[in-house]
Amino acid sequence: MAAAERRAFAHKINRTVAAEVRKQVSRERSGSPHSSRRCSSSLGVPLTEVIEPLDFEDVLLSRPPDAEPGPLRDLVEFPADDLELLLQPRECRTTEPGIPEDEKLDAQVRAAVEMYTEDWLIAHRRYQHLSAAYSPITTETQRERQKGLTRQVYEQDASGDEKSSPEDADDPRHSSGSPEDTPRSSGASGIFDLRNLAADSLLPSLLERTAPEDVDRRNEVLRRQHRPRTLLSLYPAPDEDEAVERCSRPEPPHEHFGQRILVKCLSLKFEIEIEPIFGILALYDVREKKKISENFYFDLNSDSTKGLLRAHGTYPAISTLARSAIFSVTYPSPDIFLVIKLEKVLQQGDISECCEPYMVMKEVDTAKNKEKLEKLRLAAEQFCTRLGRYRMPFAWTAVHLANIVSSAGQPDRDSDSEGERRPAWTDRRRRGLSDRTSSGDDACSFSGFRPATLTVTNFFKQEAERLSDEDLFKFLADMRRPSSLLRRLRPVTAQLKIDISPAPENPHFCLSPELLHVKPYPDPRGRPTKEILEFPAREVYAPHTSYRNLLYVYPHSLNFSSRQGSVRNLTVRVQYMAGEDPSQALPVVFGKSSCSEFTREAFTPVVYHNKSPEFYEEFKLHLPACVTENHHLLFTFYHVSCQPRPGTALETPVGFTWIPLLQHGRLRTGPFCLPVSVDQPPPSYSVLTPDVALPGMRWVDSHKGVFSVELTAVSSVHPQDPHLDKFFTLVHVLEEGAFPIRLKDGVLSEGTVEQELRASLAALRLTSPEPLVAFSHHVLDKLVRLVVRPPIIGGQLVNLGRGAFEAMAHVVSVVHRSLESAQDARGHCPLLAAYVYYAFRVPGMEPNLPGGAPPVTVQPATLARASGRPASLYLARSKSISSSNPDLAVALGSVDDEVSRILASKAIDRSSNRTSYLESFSSAPPATQLRPTVQKLLHEELALQWVVSGSAVREAVLQHAWFFFQLMVKSMTLHLILGQRLDTPRKIRFPGRFLDDIAALVGNVGMEVITRVYKDVELAERLNASLAFFLSDLLSLADRGFVFSMVRAHYKQVASRLQSAPNPALLLTLRMDFTRILCSHEHYVTLNLPCCPLSPPASPSPSVSSTTSQSSTFSSQAPDSKVTSMFELSGPFRQQHFLAGLLLTELALALEPEAEGASLLHKKAISAVHSLLSGHDADPRYAEATVKTRVAELYLPLLSLARDTLPRLHDFAEGPGQRSRLASMLDSDTEGEGDIGGTINPSVAMAIAGGPLAPGSRGSISQGPATGSRSGCPLSAESSRTLLVCVLWVLKNAEPALLQHWAADLSPPQLGRLLDLLYLCLAAFEYKGKKAFERINSLTFKKSLDMKARLEEAILGTIGARQEMVRRSRERSPFGNQENVRWRKSITHWRQTSDRVDKTKEEIEHEALVDGNLATEASLVVLDTLEIIVQTVMLSEARESVLGAVLKVVLYSLGSAQSALFLQHGLATQRALVSKFPELLFEEETELCADLCLRLLRHCGSRISTIRTHASASLYLLMRQNFEIGNNFARVKMQVTMSLSSLVGTTQNFSEEHLRRSLKTILTYAEEDVGLRDSTFAEQVQDLMFNLHMILTDTVKMKEHQEDPEMLIDLMYRIARGYQGSPDLRLTWLQNMAGKHAELGNHAEAAQCMVHAAALVAEYLALLEDSRHLPVGCVSFQNISSNVLEESAISDDILSPDEEGFCSGKYFTELGLVGLLEQAAVYFTMGGLYEAVNEVYKTLIPILEAHRDYKKLAAVHGKLQEAFTKIMHQSSGWERVFGTYFRVGFYGARFGDLDEQEFVYKEPSITKLAEISHRLEEFYTERFGEDVVEIVKDSNPVDKTKLDPQKAYIQITYVEPHFDTYELKDRVTYFDRNYGLRTFLFCTPFTPDGRAHGELHEQHKRKTLLSTDHAFPYIKTRIHVCHREEGPLEVAQVFLAEIPEDPKLFRHHNKLRLCFKDFCKKCEDALRKNKALIGPDQKEYHRELERNYTRLREALQPLLTQRLPQLLAPTTASLRHSLNRASFRKLDL
Repeated sequence: MAAAERRAFAHKINRTVAAEVRKQVSRERSGSPHSSRRCSSSLGVPLTEVIEPLDFEDVLLSRPPDAEPGPLRDLVEFPADDLELLLQPRECRTTEPGIPEDEKLDAQVRAAVEMYTEDWLIAHRRYQHLSAAYSPITTETQRERQKGLTRQVYEQDASGDEKSSPEDADDPRHSSGSPEDTPRSSGASGIFDLRNLAADSLLPSLLERTAPEDVDRRNEVLRRQHRPRTLLSLYPAPDEDEAVERCSRPEPPHEHFGQRILVKCLSLKFEIEIEPIFGILALYDVREKKKISENFYFDLNSDSTKGLLRAHGTYPAISTLARSAIFSVTYPSPDIFLVIKLEKVLQQGDISECCEPYMVMKEVDTAKNKEKLEKLRLAAEQFCTRLGRYRMPFAWTAVHLANIVSSAGQPDRDSDSEGERRPAWTDRRRRGLSDRTSSGDDACSFSGFRPATLTVTNFFKQEAERLSDEDLFKFLADMRRPSSLLRRLRPVTAQLKIDISPAPENPHFCLSPELLHVKPYPDPRGRPTKEILEFPAREVYAPHTSYRNLLYVYPHSLNFSSRQGSVRNLTVRVQYMAGEDPSQALPVVFGKSSCSEFTREAFTPVVYHNKSPEFYEEFKLHLPACVTENHHLLFTFYHVSCQPRPGTALETPVGFTWIPLLQHGRLRTGPFCLPVSVDQPPPSYSVLTPDVALPGMRWVDSHKGVFSVELTAVSSVHPQDPHLDKFFTLVHVLEEGAFPIRLKDGVLSEGTVEQELRASLAALRLTSPEPLVAFSHHVLDKLVRLVVRPPIIGGQLVNLGRGAFEAMAHVVSVVHRSLESAQDARGHCPLLAAYVYYAFRVPGMEPNLPGGAPPVTVQPATLARASGRPASLYLARSKSISSSNPDLAVALGSVDDEVSRILASKAIDRSSNRTSYLESFSSAPPATQLRPTVQKLLHEELALQWVVSGSAVREAVLQHAWFFFQLMVKSMTLHLILGQRLDTPRKIRFPGRFLDDIAALVGNVGMEVITRVYKDVELAERLNASLAFFLSDLLSLADRGFVFSMVRAHYKQVASRLQSAPNPALLLTLRMDFTRILCSHEHYVTLNLPCCPLSPPASPSPSVSSTTSQSSTFSSQAPDSKVTSMFELSGPFRQQHFLAGLLLTELALALEPEAEGASLLHKKAISAVHSLLSGHDADPRYAEATVKTRVAELYLPLLSLARDTLPRLHDFAEGPGQRSRLASMLDSDTEGEGDIGGTINPSVAMAIAGGPLAPGSRGSISQGPATGSRSGCPLSAESSRTLLVCVLWVLKNAEPALLQHWAADLSPPQLGRLLDLLYLCLAAFEYKGKKAFERINSLTFKKSLDMKARLEEAILGTIGARQEMVRRSRERSPFGNQENVRWRKSITHWRQTSDRVDKTKEEIEHEALVDGNLATEASLVVLDTLEIIVQTVMLSEARESVLGAVLKVVLYSLGSAQSALFLQHGLATQRALVSKFPELLFEEETELCADLCLRLLRHCGSRISTIRTHASASLYLLMRQNFEIGNNFARVKMQVTMSLSSLVGTTQNFSEEHLRRSLKTILTYAEEDVGLRDSTFAEQVQDLMFNLHMILTDTVKMKEHQEDPEMLIDLMYRIARGYQGSPDLRLTWLQNMAGKHAELGNHAEAAQCMVHAAALVAEYLALLEDSRHLPVGCVSFQNISSNVLEESAISDDILSPDEEGFCSGKYFTELGLVGLLEQAAVYFTMGGLYEAVNEVYKTLIPILEAHRDYKKLAAVHGKLQEAFTKIMHQSSGWERVFGTYFRVGFYGARFGDLDEQEFVYKEPSITKLAEISHRLEEFYTERFGEDVVEIVKDSNPVDKTKLDPQKAYIQITYVEPHFDTYELKDRVTYFDRNYGLRTFLFCTPFTPDGRAHGELHEQHKRKTLLSTDHAFPYIKTRIHVCHREEGPLEVAQVFLAEIPEDPKLFRHHNKLRLCFKDFCKKCEDALRKNKALIGPDQKEYHRELERNYTRLREALQPLLTQRLPQLLAPTTASLRHSLNRASFRKLDL
């Protein structure tokens, strides 16, 4: 297409589309938002459809670049320096490159040299490292970012440290009077205590009156201080398993090494030292029967011994002095041996003779053998002088490496070496070793063993007949057997010391196999270590990266048996000949040890007198760079005469043979069996092989092969594979253009070359994998070249695109297959990835800087344009683009004409309608071009060939689509940078046809993903990811609008398939991965057009003041559709923020209640969002707050999404503490919301007072079916938590003004749900405390391995969704429902880190630290949001209900475990709320006030002083506020007192000492408050504080008696009695007592508590109104219990029912009464008191009847029927045993309050005396210590004077209920005789003479009656004995001991005194009378009577002689008080 045409076309497109789009957008924006989710856009585009995105490039063009202020400018467009080219210098291992210097290199070598020297060319996206794909957020990076966090102080962590406060220890208050004393016995002392306490610090400005706005502003400023910049760095890192976008840059190609072993030869010592000995080391693998390393030659001779060879030696090169070597082993196995061979200078005699002296002579005999030794030395000296250049075999031995490695052991656990050694293995893995180490017994590693020093002492002498490798393998195999034959042989004794250790990472002084210095090489004079070349046991697949060209020659054997003449001591000389002249031998043979580096010839060792010797020699040669036809190896065979005979030469040539090194241009290698010529070869022999029988030549054994030799090349120049050889040759021929050429046997002319080339391309698939992988870079380069620069043969352009593309596909497949085990997680082959990333370059487009400067190789070189704004942004539309731009104006020169001619004549691949896109684009200006070349663009060709490829090739390409995509992307990048096209507008960077091809390609691949997902999931996943990455890459290069349109097309394809898909979840999973990869683009934010005006103009820096001033206008406005559409997945939102829209739409669809495969999709979608947000948090580009707010705008719909998903989120607020969610109290009317079921299912929080709500009764307050609300698959705890943290992120970073706009537009129900969401956030991130972390750690709680299997099952549908849900719900609580496991609710929080269980203390500390910070920040974000909501609803109609809900959230936040930091702010917010809206607390529900008081009091008792400071301030202000409203604060007084009671009753670790300090602080405030000086306020506060102080004092006692249930209940009883004046509190305590009884299993007592509570309420209700159906106060309950009359204390003199604050609890209602009665009935039933159940229901039934509650009536009658049936069945009464009673007396000062008190204890039925005795003794022993407690064994009165004051005495007697005769008439049934008991009887035996027991006839018994204060069963289990009916003395002692205080009682007192005087007189008279009447038999009895009378008189004497004050006139007192006194019963004696 001509340039002009194209331009016009582009402009036309731009103008129309953009205008249309703008119009459409403006239309949409004015639309009204829909409220439904699926159909959430103004266009009504459902979420399942992808909306057409804006044309990205047009939008950018329409915006002036400087529209955005400051930092926001960078969000508008990609940075100008986004793409750059780096030239990374190729890492060379050696100090010099070792590249041949010659100028005359042939094409093949030149190509190789170029390839191994050119630097890496990297097309680099400068900001890519910021993408989640390249710098993922992992647990490690999170750790790094969490450094420097401050530790948050938490109450529960503090409490662990100070279990009991020191002040408790010796507290004088601990013993107050007896429980029966006045209820507030400790009054005075308590006040005194409180006065003397120190207060906490006061809040400075608390008492000032400040305007609410100022308070808010100050609070906000304080809240904003010291906040963490990022929220998500505190949350566990995103899930690794979901990170599909994860990429890593490939490692640069490098040389392959196996595991490396360093062997050092230290010393070699024989018994006798007479001659030099030379060593050879090599590795052999017995199993593979293969020598696996080249030889290492070493020489450990002393200088003097070496001196013997002076005559022959040149000066030794330093490289030949090495004594240590590094061996590489790729396939370690237990079958590897290190073989050591020794050689010595040739001498006369066979090997055995020469070894003899070494085997016979010993060092110790040196003196004895002196002469012999001298002789031997002399002989040796002669041989060295004469035969010094020849060697002979001597001895050998082998070391079994596996033994060394295993016995050296895996390193000791405590040795340091382990740590250093580990890297070797990981590196090896990293080097991409195809880790095919066989498993099982072969598993063997040479990388981590401890270094070992070996001393080898036994050598075996070499046997002349068994020198070959075959023999050696037999010996080695034999060595491993226990009974080795070798052991029987006599050894050559010597000592060879060698060190074997793993090679260090970068050894110094190392030489490569080519003898080049390996870096680091500090000093060229150091003794070197040699790297020994490995010959791997099996194939190794690794590309060549450096120049290597070595040839190894192995002579195996020679057979001269038929050769005539003296040929016995044979040696073979090897020479590398460059020609036939002897002088042309090249110095390329590597020297061995202590000799020159390279030599021109080398000899094999001589076997003495052997005509057919075997050889083990290895010659190593350095192949010249250019091997020509003349190069050959020449072998010359010599006979060496060992004895000097006159006239005989030292060496006689006895044969010649040779090997030409090139054959048809290929290097010759392999085994040869050569004939040997007797004569010198004739001229020009070298071009022929010796197999050709040349005329006139004599051959040994008539031209048969007698010399066996093998050649092996290790070369990175010669492929040694026929197919590769041919391919390279052809390609080079075409490049050189030198025809004709020989190829194999034929000659290639220009005519046949094309055909050959095509055949060769097709034959590449036949190449064997190892060389193909080794030369993969070369092959791929050549193939690319063939595509890009089609060869011109005979003037014709040959289009080989298709062939080359197919060949490429096959090469890629082979490489992939060979390296399958080394693939990365995404199925990429690292080797190919490295090729594309580093090595690939477009031929002909050499990286030259603009302006023709030479390439720079700065490290790393940058070839980017000068930075600045892309020119595309400045291009005005109308300006026409000048045709001088070389990239756009294609001058149709000669080449193009020629090309078009060629193409016309040859219709290739696709007929002329698509001429393959040609651009005459060449690196050299046309003038200098020698041959016309055609430059095609690789990416265009690839796209074209892929689209039109046939099915076989397409399959191969699809398998490895990633490679071709990456190749295209790099090609496009190079095209843009090198062609200097970065400034061209994106729309015209690439031709339309290419984009069409891309679109077709994306469509095809997308289709493949969709169709293959059910056949081959793995391939579908790989393709899906490759496609996503490709599109993501295109976003950096091409027209972004075009890419978006392809994304949309792909989405549509998937959507259309979803309808019919059998298992949609699979497809959805793929699509989600696709979206996630797209969103991982480093410029994701920019791609979402964050700065375009969808958003309303917000005030630049939103402070509170600005938002408050706006708020009034907001609320009055109609909803702002712009704002609304920002918070919904609306059309405009999805259109503008295209990628964010896709992501959030995926999330929305996954969260749809009816979504398939939900749990998996939830996790995926939420994880994707979480990962992105974590990335934004870590991204330095978005660190500034203004930028962050823009980024947050892309996620605003997340808020609505989460709000709508609320019902299915995991309910973190459920659980033991019944902290249920807010009822959505705002849902009173749904306002046409259309989501009735969507409201949250609230559990009605039964008052904080902890009412008896059966677990699980979470009734739904919101209308609509309760079941519907939880429809759909619930989210797991983990997913819910992650979703919530994302919501918090948005709330933290979004612009407050925007949130305010939005909140103003929400309807009350929506706001309610938003508040519910915040409530849930608080619950989800609540801090669990260090203890929880430690506990979790000990629970060893691992991620189950079968999770993956389960997921697969779920996806593939093998289990039904229902089973899945059932299973999940069972699993949801891993620890059952234990109340104490507070933290189980979100156990998954520790998922990532808890795979490892044994965490260190530091790690646990760190986790707790992070969790504390997260909880604090989450709560603060919630607080910020609440403030915004409050400001928004200030003036709205639904204000009250919303504010109520807000307050509930605040209260919840104050009630959960929070840090001191948060509580400071939380309490400040609470104070502000209360001061702005006092009516919330004081006019509306009381619940809130009660709740608040409880929370504040709890914090007043905190151990942390700042918390106390703020809580006291809040509590004080609350009272003041209440007071100011109505001049008293009865309500708060009441609630505070109740709260304290309930705290005391329920909290275990409550610190009263700290609470006292807070009370003092509040007192201080009251004293300092100037404003209220003149009122009674301060006085009232003081009263309240003292009252609270009393309660606390009782609490202390309760704590003391925690273990003594009776005492504890007594105390609770006493406290309850103290509240006779405040019904609410008494009720609270009665319930506390009921709870305690139920806990102890005392059901009858618990029932009584409930009855008392009901009576109390009835009493109150009776005062309010006279309702027929209600009981008339407590009198109505008399039938249930006579004790109930106590409750009548609540009469009008105490209480006026309308007084504010009294009886305001929820129980003081008819419903409350019903609840209490029902509970009483339940307890009675549990206790088996069925008759009482009937009495309870008698009271209850009339109420239910009045309410017409037939359902309950039915239930009640059912229960009555059950009760009566049970009574019938258990009529005898023995089936239910009610209780056993004991009298217990306590004596001794140790008992404190209990001293001299008597009680009747009610024990469970059938309790034996021994049991209670044992229980009490044990309990008090534990309390007072051993040997203090004594049980009094009789029932006689205890004489206090006879007791030991240091001891504690307990007297226990069994008592029975006693009834008078008249009573028994009424008490008919067993129940009657066990209910309402007040009188008990016990009998004491006595005899007349005073002993307890005597003869039967003299035995008497004394009956004692006891009366108790109350009837059993009562609200406690022990009741005080009010008197014993034993006799008059007790009566006198009770009533006459003290003179009454009340003068009105004097008269009665006096009367009683007179009666007793009279009684004494009568007794005396009676005794006198008796004495006269009795006979002698009764004398003793009479004496006893007299004794007792005397005792009585003495006891009464002081009582009767008391003087009373003057008696007053009689008064008639009707005192209710006196009725309450203990009843004084008439004595029936």
